[in-house]
Amino acid sequence: MRRIAAAGAGILLTALVLTGCSFSANDSATVSEPGVVGPEVMGPDGEMQLRDGDMATDEFAEESSGGADAADDRSVITNGSVSITVDDPIAASQRATGIVTAAGGRVDSRTEYPEADNRQASASLLLRIPAERLDATLQELQELGTVNTVSVSSTDVTMQVEDLDARIGALQTSVNRLTQLLAQADDISDLITIETELTNRQAQLDSLVAQRAAVGDQVEFATVWLELYAPGIVAPAEPDTFWDGLVAGWNALWSFLGGLMVALGVLAPWLLFLAVIAAVATGIVLLAVRGSRRSNRAPAEPAAPAGSTDASEPAPTGDGGGDGRA
Repeated sequence: MRRIAAAGAGILLTALVLTGCSFSANDSATVSEPGVVGPEVMGPDGEMQLRDGDMATDEFAEESSGGADAADDRSVITNGSVSITVDDPIAASQRATGIVTAAGGRVDSRTEYPEADNRQASASLLLRIPAERLDATLQELQELGTVNTVSVSSTDVTMQVEDLDARIGALQTSVNRLTQLLAQADDISDLITIETELTNRQAQLDSLVAQRAAVGDQVEFATVWLELYAPGIVAPAEPDTFWDGLVAGWNALWSFLGGLMVALGVLAPWLLFLAVIAAVATGIVLLAVRGSRRSNRAPAEPAAPAGSTDASEPAPTGDGGGDGRA
């Protein structure tokens, strides 16, 4: 019996030892298995250590930040327009030019209309503003006067830019290869063929480079139309009451009559000139008609005088007349 009990105890101890080894193997496998996210593990020196799963998480975070950087590399063309009412449009135009130049931009077009008898002063500018300074520059421009309208729109041209870059790279490689072949060719026909193809490829490359430069300039510099008006030029807001509508209608009527008088004043010299031409033409036509009527009228025969007889008619004879001859 004692031998049996000792043997059973030995078997039980062996099973417990094997079970403990299996748990240790599973724990070590869990720690060394890559891609598993788990809690931190204490190192032999007491410092906190990360598992392989945490390293994978850090790599994923780096990839995510790389995607954010790629999103920031988008190519966007920005266009806008700003309308501002100022006291002196000419002076405000000069100030706007200074603001844009200080921001690193440029003025591609500038038109100024000084005040005259029949018009008020105004100015129109085509501004090219660096894209990264657009918001700050627009804020400074709006401080010139009273803002009427502000409109800004953006167009994503990332795919177009990438396509142009890829085509430029491929054509540049082709041009380089053709240049090498041209240097190595000995036959005249081969030289002519290679030179013709090289000329065509170089022309295509130059065209694509010019397109890429134009798109890059539009991406780098936003295009903004700035309109500066004197007070009273910009139409007021639409009326929302009866009296406002009545006043707006009265003003519109006077404006229409004033425009009509201006139009008549412009047309008056032309109408007078046309009237003179019409009168001359009518006189010529009437004279021609009268002349044709006179020429078509036949001349009348003259009337014979009283008591005259025709020589061809015989002389009349009477019964008692005669010379008495038989």
